[in-house]
Amino acid sequence: MRTRTTTTAALIAATLLLTLTACGEDDTASKPSAPPSLTDEQRSSARAAAGLPDPTPEQEAAFVAALDAIDKDIAHGKADKAASRGRSQCQTIHDWPKDEAKQVSLAAQRFTSPTHPEGRTPETAAKINAAALEHLCPAH
Repeated sequence: MRTRTTTTAALIAATLLLTLTACGEDDTASKPSAPPSLTDEQRSSARAAAGLPDPTPEQEAAFVAALDAIDKDIAHGKADKAASRGRSQCQTIHDWPKDEAKQVSLAAQRFTSPTHPEGRTPETAAKINAAALEHLCPAH
């Protein structure tokens, strides 16, 4: 047991020494240069191609209002969190465009709340999915 503890301590010390030594080296030549900056239009286009929406505040507000119309507990007063989950739902819709059952299943799991920690029923999740399609998701 003592040998194992001593060996472990020695390995930790050696790792720290190597780490500290490496910090002092000037390795700027080995670092890759930063990628060129994208325009807002390029960034938006890339997000849309990946199924990630770039909604306006008005679109997000409309989505949250649609959720509140289904059940106020879905957003449970956290509009930013609900909008973020809606954007994630758009990516799910993009990734599985022909598998509505998968989309609904993931919406059911994604939209939890303190009173629904296990998620939503398939019926409610289908309504959430429809709201995301209507208000947030880029053309799919």
